[in-house]
Amino acid sequence: MIPGLIFVLLFLTLLQFFVSYSHSLMVQSRSYELSEQAREICGFTAKTVAGDQFLRLQQLIALCPDPGGDAFEIRATALYFHLLGLARMLLNRMIPSVDHWIEKERGGCAYVAAVALDRRIVYSRMMMTQQESQQI
Repeated sequence: MIPGLIFVLLFLTLLQFFVSYSHSLMVQSRSYELSEQAREICGFTAKTVAGDQFLRLQQLIALCPDPGGDAFEIRATALYFHLLGLARMLLNRMIPSVDHWIEKERGGCAYVAAVALDRRIVYSRMMMTQQESQQI
């Protein structure tokens, strides 16, 4: 009984730290303004991004070369996004007002993915420019 209780408390503590880490990624990404090219590729017009665009953004990220350093953040954001989807399924019927908060959080996850995509696009263009200058 006691080991089970310790495990549950440990899991809840780790979940709390994970949610805090995910929030810090969202706050950090909000300070980054997307380039016009990234907005065009993603189909955005405003600074807010709908949560349902996350999976498409994740597929676009997979197509770009990895500059290194953001793969863990993308995986953590994807895990948080899927946990929010699970929370939506479980809590939507019991607490309907939580749906607005969950959608806002999922939009934050999508914006983190859009920022990662923008950085990868910039990195790809820099690599192409570097290759072109070496060929001349």
